[in-house]
Amino acid sequence: MGRPHPIELRERVVAFVEEGHTHRAAAAHFRVSPRFVNNMVILKRESGSLAAKRQGNRGVGKLSDHGAWVRQRVEENGDLTLDELRLELAERDVIVHRSSVGRLLHRLGLSHKKKPAGQRAAAPRYQPSTRSVDERPAAILQQGPATARLHR
Repeated sequence: MGRPHPIELRERVVAFVEEGHTHRAAAAHFRVSPRFVNNMVILKRESGSLAAKRQGNRGVGKLSDHGAWVRQRVEENGDLTLDELRLELAERDVIVHRSSVGRLLHRLGLSHKKKPAGQRAAAPRYQPSTRSVDERPAAILQQGPATARLHR
């Protein structure tokens, strides 16, 4: 989202129009769009202020009323997955995507990981074979020396 124009510019544009200039002349003079000039004049007329309105829709959504319930469910059963929480919310007639549940957990400061990072199982690592050719299974040895090298 873009930043709002400075309040000084807003005041100068409206003052220029109030001096008797047209909206298009004000737009050309201050190098802004005619729509911006129109909006500032309307804003000044309706509210008396030129302060920018708050951007975004923070706090408004399907899950905003269910935060306490989700927190309680996670405290009761910390092993719930995002999909399980989504299904429980669907039983309460709240249909949302799992990413919305994940964002809600993040806003609430909760984690949906089942184990902390230090306790997760390590990724399996490649272990080269220490067996000699004589210890390999007979099926590999019967294939011949060229293919036996592929199965090391």
